[in-house]
Amino acid sequence: MRDRSQGPATGSRGLVVPPAARRSRTAVARASRVAAAALLFGGCSWFTDFKEQPDVDPWETPADTIPFRGNPQNSVPITGVRVAGFQVSYAPLPGTVDSMSGLANPVPADTRSLENGRRYYAINCAVCHGDKGVGDGPAARYGMPGINIVSAVTQARSDGYIFGMIRNGRGLMPNYNRIEESDRWDVVNYVRGLQGRHTVQTGAPGRPGETGDAVPRATTLGPTRPAPHAMTLRSAAASSGIAADTGAARRSGAATPPTDTTGARRRSPQEPTP
Repeated sequence: MRDRSQGPATGSRGLVVPPAARRSRTAVARASRVAAAALLFGGCSWFTDFKEQPDVDPWETPADTIPFRGNPQNSVPITGVRVAGFQVSYAPLPGTVDSMSGLANPVPADTRSLENGRRYYAINCAVCHGDKGVGDGPAARYGMPGINIVSAVTQARSDGYIFGMIRNGRGLMPNYNRIEESDRWDVVNYVRGLQGRHTVQTGAPGRPGETGDAVPRATTLGPTRPAPHAMTLRSAAASSGIAADTGAARRSGAATPPTDTTGARRRSPQEPTP
């Protein structure tokens, strides 16, 4: 340790270092050590029992300016797929589609499957192929070639090939991966019904804007956690005192008693005042 009686301290080059400069250097060094410690330990948790791990929940977004995360490319749902993206590519090529011809249809063509396939066909397919599959959809009136899917050529195709066409698309047809795999087989069954193998109804299952049984059911592969806007609406309804069964009572035709918004119940003349 340097004795103060020895005079001012000198630097490495023999220059005299004033006391104020030494104090400034000491303060800078101390601040640097504090900052380094903060960076080293600030991101760590002392409770490392793995209860809270870094993850991204369904519908979660890191910031308001970043859209919700979609499924990563070639990701596989927890229910599995018949053909993953790393097995057969999504290229809209004849050979790629033909490679799925050997896939067996795992969904029986029962009433549920045919009705569900009709909903998806009316939304996604009828615009080009027509309600009966003969290629007279509305798009054909605007220059789209009419593609007949009930011809002998298409009837000779396997279920796996039709599944592959929906999955990959080819030629003028884009892919329809927005139809989930479990529902995609229902569309295949419905197309077989249009070809005469099963008894099916044709045409749109409902009027424009109609919901309920006229539209596809909720996803079976999507997240089970409600979307943020749905949770916000539920919270707002709960805070405003709206009963959860009011909508059900209205749909069933039951009378809903009016809510007294004045804060006091009106009394009859015969009712005594407490």
